[in-house]
Amino acid sequence: MKRLLVVLTMLLVVLNGQLAAQGCGGPVSDEGLKMFGFVQGQYEYHMTDPSTNSFSFERARIGAKGAIPYDFSYYVVLELSPYISANPYLLDAFISYNRFDWARLSVGSFKTPFGLETNTACNGLMTVYRSTVTLQTVAPFRDLGLVFMGGNDKTLIAYQLGLMNGRGLGAFDNNKKKDIVGRLLIKPFDFLRFGGSFRYGYPSMNNNKDSRTTFGGEVEVKSGGFTLLGEYIMDEGDYNRDLGGGCSGNLIELGEKRSGGYITAAYNFENLKLEPVFKFDFFDSGNTSAYKESNMTIGINYYFNDWTRLQANYIYRAEQPTEVVNDEFVIQLQVKF
Repeated sequence: MKRLLVVLTMLLVVLNGQLAAQGCGGPVSDEGLKMFGFVQGQYEYHMTDPSTNSFSFERARIGAKGAIPYDFSYYVVLELSPYISANPYLLDAFISYNRFDWARLSVGSFKTPFGLETNTACNGLMTVYRSTVTLQTVAPFRDLGLVFMGGNDKTLIAYQLGLMNGRGLGAFDNNKKKDIVGRLLIKPFDFLRFGGSFRYGYPSMNNNKDSRTTFGGEVEVKSGGFTLLGEYIMDEGDYNRDLGGGCSGNLIELGEKRSGGYITAAYNFENLKLEPVFKFDFFDSGNTSAYKESNMTIGINYYFNDWTRLQANYIYRAEQPTEVVNDEFVIQLQVKF
């Protein structure tokens, strides 16, 4: 507890200014430092044999961001959930140079610039959990490095191009090469955006021979209250088994080639504050046991206001070649600040 208080005090004292950088804390005015965060408390009922149920915190995060004259900004976030780590730890921390709209630069620790679902803020996901293909093929979700970027949600083209360690949070690179990661988005109409991502790197410890190549395609359609999201990812080569299955995922032994995707559809009845959601995702591990899985998520989101949301999801899971009894019902209450 003392360590946490010291860290939060340092954030409040040292970080002051204004911001214009990527992140999940929302826009910041020129008035100075902005503290932000969110808490996701949830109840899980696992339909295993025997069944289990528990209350937990999926995430509990607090951060600070702001801008420093002229053209620089900062962004810092801590993870506080005891269900993720017994000790609070630094999740994101980067400095950005924003003078040129089409050549902004961020340096530090941040999300890997790959894919739609990866780069959707945790507090903005339409379902409680991300898809298996995202959890298994994008890891590390967060990494150390630098990224050039340009454009935004309103421009015809937006891009990110990163040079990353490839080792995950808080880890020195242990080989001579870096991962190259990129994402390109095109928005020809107000209701449609599509694009692709790639990664090429060397994930193994002290090994400059075994590479990893990942490609992804994505589409996003939004019209009125209707939203349709889709993504497909192909992954090939070596991978870092120490990283686990990404954010909130368990490691699956992967073969030489693995792939998968998802499609999500939702409609927001704004007058009722209700948003029914359906998601189907699938994953082929490519391993020697020919493990595959597909999941259907049926959910409903209720928005009390702009800062408070209740999500209820039923997840039906099917595996091959042997099906496992592991369906789940989860309710999550989220508050942003």
